[in-house]
Amino acid sequence: MAKYVPDIKTERWVIIAPGRKSRPDQSAPKPTVKVCPFCEGNESQTPPEIYRIGPGEKDKPGWQVRVVPNLYPITDIHEVIIHSTDDSRDIEDLPSDQVTRILTAYRDRYRAHEDDGQVLIFSNHGFAAGASLKHPHAQLVVIPKQINLDAVEREPVANVVKENNYFVTYCPDFSQWPFEVWIAPKQEGGGKFGSVPDSELADLADVLRDALKRIRSAQEKGYLHSVHEQGVFVYNYYIYHWTNWFIRITPRFVHRAGFELGTGLNVNVVDPTEAARVLREMV
Repeated sequence: MAKYVPDIKTERWVIIAPGRKSRPDQSAPKPTVKVCPFCEGNESQTPPEIYRIGPGEKDKPGWQVRVVPNLYPITDIHEVIIHSTDDSRDIEDLPSDQVTRILTAYRDRYRAHEDDGQVLIFSNHGFAAGASLKHPHAQLVVIPKQINLDAVEREPVANVVKENNYFVTYCPDFSQWPFEVWIAPKQEGGGKFGSVPDSELADLADVLRDALKRIRSAQEKGYLHSVHEQGVFVYNYYIYHWTNWFIRITPRFVHRAGFELGTGLNVNVVDPTEAARVLREMV
């Protein structure tokens, strides 16, 4: 069971989850797992699946997106959403229809747990971003409703990079990370992520895939060098858990150090207006 401990003066909380220390070693320079449990054909190496998109029997090959409980949970409800059978390609390189399936799984699992608490879906891409396995995946956690989450709410649209029928990609003026990108529904004041209809998921897949490709292109063209392994595209994103939802993408081009930790103030070395200009130029 996860243990929630509040700070005595603020409304911030910390989760005590000792089981997480048994995860594959993140400090190792290369993955220590010899056989990937998320690859097709290795279904028996994960806990029993709880959701899949694609043909085939439960816990058998044939799936296109697969969801299983996390072996090392942070919270009492913690799931892994395996993006595809591909061990290396992630959203920025997968076909659009596969990205739509991934987002469909996100939306469906959000709906499945909406009444259980606050549902947060996030992805850590790269070991330096917190991933413990190379195989691309996202995670879903449910936090009790009484826990205050110290999360920013949707920022006003500014510095637009791209838009389509339903969504807009932009670099908000309140950007804490270089080349930080947000994706939000054009209609502000909307509901939770679980309310996204099937008819809009393909458009969402288009802008998410496009945003990641643009950020990676900016890195490859030398606008900002990764502080992590040379040539590795490292990023995180999450879907805001509450109403007026959005997706926030944070490339890991910088380290956070003592100033940020001691003050709670983040230093962004790239003006969001300039970041948006550069990203618009990326193909």
